Amino acid sequence: MTALEVALFVAGLLLAYLVGSIPFGLIVGKLFYHVDVREHGSGNVGTTNVFRVLGKKAGVVVLVCDMLKGFVPAFVAAHVLHLNPWVTIFIAAAPVVGHMYSVFLKGRGGKGVATGAAVVLALVPLAFGIILVVWIVLILTTRYVSLASLAATFLVPVLVIALRYPLPWEIAAVLVTVVIFWAHRGNIRRLVRGKENRVKLPWSHDPSALAGRGQS
Repeated sequence: MTALEVALFVAGLLLAYLVGSIPFGLIVGKLFYHVDVREHGSGNVGTTNVFRVLGKKAGVVVLVCDMLKGFVPAFVAAHVLHLNPWVTIFIAAAPVVGHMYSVFLKGRGGKGVATGAAVVLALVPLAFGIILVVWIVLILTTRYVSLASLAATFLVPVLVIALRYPLPWEIAAVLVTVVIFWAHRGNIRRLVRGKENRVKLPWSHDPSALAGRGQS
């Protein structure tokens, strides 16, 4: 790579990270509801906690925004600029890292599932479709958002490798999966102990659903 190409790569990487760092959950909560979601529910700025604290409308808005900040950089790098696989995967992973370790939140953030899923949608749409089906089935059958998210995350490197995508994408899929699992370590402990909170579905009658410090 030439000096100019390196400079452009670093600039793109930084921009993608900054976009990923935008805490839409916090912004929507404070701007429209005068609520800091970090002070309620799980204390997380992610989509699930926004659903829990602010309701469906705010949750959907934050979900879309969190997915867009992962989808757009990955899609542009892979399908608009047609960058090589190594550069593409760094640009694609940057928003996920930004979402989880936001510079605007002093290194804290969400757990990367929605943003990471959008990256998969941009780069590996077939895998995204399979993963989405698995996620929905697990939500409907177990009502554990964390379990569904972890299962979906685990499937990402499996499918990327099975579908024979470029080696850089396979490596990145494994590394991002490890990071997301690490971010969910508290959820994993609660799942093992049987103390994880379940999501409340329209037909469920669990008054304790989504209460306390669950996954987000």
